[in-house]
Amino acid sequence: MKNVFVAGHRGMVGSALCRQLQHQSDINLITRSRTELDLLNQAQVSDFFAETQIDEVYLAAAKVGGIYANNTYPADFIYENLMIQSNVISNAHIHDVPKLLFLGSSCIYPKYAEQPITEEALLNGNLEPTNEPYAVAKIAGIKLCESYHRQYGRDYRSVMPTNLYGSNDNFHPENSHVVPALLHKFHLAAQQKKRSVTLWGSGKAYREFMYVEDMAAACLFVMGISDKVFYQSVTPQCSHINVGTGIDCSIQELANTIAQITKFDGEIIWDTSKPDGAPRKLLNVARLKQLGFTASETLETGLTKTYQWFLDNDQQLRS
Repeated sequence: MKNVFVAGHRGMVGSALCRQLQHQSDINLITRSRTELDLLNQAQVSDFFAETQIDEVYLAAAKVGGIYANNTYPADFIYENLMIQSNVISNAHIHDVPKLLFLGSSCIYPKYAEQPITEEALLNGNLEPTNEPYAVAKIAGIKLCESYHRQYGRDYRSVMPTNLYGSNDNFHPENSHVVPALLHKFHLAAQQKKRSVTLWGSGKAYREFMYVEDMAAACLFVMGISDKVFYQSVTPQCSHINVGTGIDCSIQELANTIAQITKFDGEIIWDTSKPDGAPRKLLNVARLKQLGFTASETLETGLTKTYQWFLDNDQQLRS
């Protein structure tokens, strides 16, 4: 029986990981709420690993948000993510945890990286300014895992997901990512029978979106790859693996799809005085496909499932 710790189990990705891990008979799933274990507190994290015999860690805990949140709270984003990663990864090593998977973000790549973005694009250009502090923290997490492998032989791996959405996402109207923000906004507009909805930017930027259950399945797949196969497919200083669908769409197309799903039939107005972010972010997922994993959920069906989850939990989200 393996003791598997999911850090960030109440978040969107962490909860999806737990749903899939709890069905495996050989796993003892270990979680801690923020009140039980403050990952920003080095002493608490050290005590936790000392008291609990952990065999594997899925590091899904992070401070996350959309353009508005990243632009408004840059110090919080870089500090909290650096501390969470450093505390968990270093203490996993100190307390002899053999396997760890760090979850990063596609924002680690340069703003104008050649599309689709390969893993080798890391550190080859300037980052998108609106989320640079968050991106720097995530890059540090990758390098921590690589460094513990290079220096101590630790099997600490990293995956870089594209834009994720799904159950347990953050639907806050200002601090959420684009999919939950649009779902919430169009839902309210449809309920209130508004004639128009105004959205940030031009809508011309392209983004790739992945349903969170596919992401969780990819994480378990990557952790299950043998040491020999995994480390033959990566290099010592480029060991992270992109996780995505390999398909993107414009934000205008996304908005139109969400409008249909939420039954909003009014006008969509684009406020071009607001930033678009990077013009395009599509991950090259050839490395992951060569290893044997391909995402299965389509955008429309994933969005429909996510909207249904939002409807089922709307009252709880308001409380």
